[in-house]
Amino acid sequence: MGFAVTSLAGTLLHFLYDWTGGSALIAPFSGVNESTWEHMKLLFWPMFIFSLIQSFFFSDRENFWCVKLKGILLGLSLIPIIFYTYNGVIGTSPDWINIAIFFISAAVAYIYETRQFNNAPPQCKSPKFAITMLCVIAALFVVFTFATPEIDIFKDPLTGKYGI
Repeated sequence: MGFAVTSLAGTLLHFLYDWTGGSALIAPFSGVNESTWEHMKLLFWPMFIFSLIQSFFFSDRENFWCVKLKGILLGLSLIPIIFYTYNGVIGTSPDWINIAIFFISAAVAYIYETRQFNNAPPQCKSPKFAITMLCVIAALFVVFTFATPEIDIFKDPLTGKYGI
C-alpha cells in the first residue's frame, strides 16, 4: 500500500508546482525543477506523510519510527546513487530511466521496511531521535526550496539553474 501511495503521490507532486502556476505554498512539497534533489523530495513527502498515517495503526511497534527513518533514508539515498552511477557510466539520462529510479527507490525502501517489521527484532533506542531526524529532513526540503545551495545535486540539468 505504501509503495502505491508513494508512487502515485510522487508522480502527482512532480507536476503540481507547474499545475498551480508556480505556487510558493506548493513549492516545498513538489518538484520545482528537474534536479536530483527535487526528485528526492517527490519520494520524501509521500513516504513521510504515509508514515504519519501508519503511525496511528502501528503505535504498538516500539521500532516503528526507527524503521521508517531508515527506510526513508534508504530511498532518498538510492535516487542520487543510482542516478549519478548510471549517468557516469552511460553519460546520458533518458527520462524513462529517471522515472524508473524513483519507482525502484520507493520499492526498495518499502521492501526494506517490510522485512524489518517482519523479521528484525525491535531495536530502537530513541524513537524521538528518529522523529526529530525526519522533521529535520522535512525542514531541509522546505528551506532548500527557497534558499538553494549551488551544489550539483540542486542544479536543474535542463536550465542550469538552482531552485525556483
